[in-house]
Amino acid sequence: MNKFKIWRSKPIFWVIMFFVWPLFLLWLLGLWSINDIKINHDLRPWYKIRGTYGLVIIGLIFILAHTPKNESNVTEVDSQSSSELVSDQSDKNDDQSSSETISISETEASSEAKEDSSSSSESSLVSSSIESSSPSSVQPSSTGVPREYKSALNSADTYANRMHMSKAGLYEQLTADAGEKFSPEAAQYAIDNVQTDWNKNALESAKSYQKMDMSPESIREQLTADAGEKFTQEQADYAVANLPK
Repeated sequence: MNKFKIWRSKPIFWVIMFFVWPLFLLWLLGLWSINDIKINHDLRPWYKIRGTYGLVIIGLIFILAHTPKNESNVTEVDSQSSSELVSDQSDKNDDQSSSETISISETEASSEAKEDSSSSSESSLVSSSIESSSPSSVQPSSTGVPREYKSALNSADTYANRMHMSKAGLYEQLTADAGEKFSPEAAQYAIDNVQTDWNKNALESAKSYQKMDMSPESIREQLTADAGEKFTQEQADYAVANLPK
């Protein structure tokens, strides 16, 4: 106890605790998540198990911990490329100014001969501009995508490419009261515009069930069931056919 009091009075003790304590909390969250998945993996789909989201949170924390360094590197590269572009642009401007000086004398000689033709071309341009400004040629301004639609698309990208959900399961997750609660229109926009491979998602889900020692036919049934992953029959057949032997 005396040794502990001595250590507690030293600054190095608090420095160690500052770094160790968050790691200890992450370790506890990981243990709880794994235990929750083991208990509930036979009772409900994996994306409805709370332990799954605990592991997702841990993964996001580690990803975010490495993000600032990558962004700083990207910023340095962008600054270097922008400085190079500025120098190249200044060189081009110098070349253009010299060429313009040379061409001034040539254009003065031919300007008088072109005055008559330019007046006729100007009149034709005026008439065409009047026609183009008529009400029938005005195009309506395009409206931007609503914020809800963009948010639904971002959520769909996470569920589809990180959690490997099916199209039907993704739509249900986006619109469900226990899920994201997006409107049906926003969810359908997200489904139509998300970039993912549904066959690959079915295969990744099948691999997770294979690790649970399920038979190929049981995996196929779980992938297509309404209470399961809700993949199409073709996607389930692709997944089962491409499982590791």
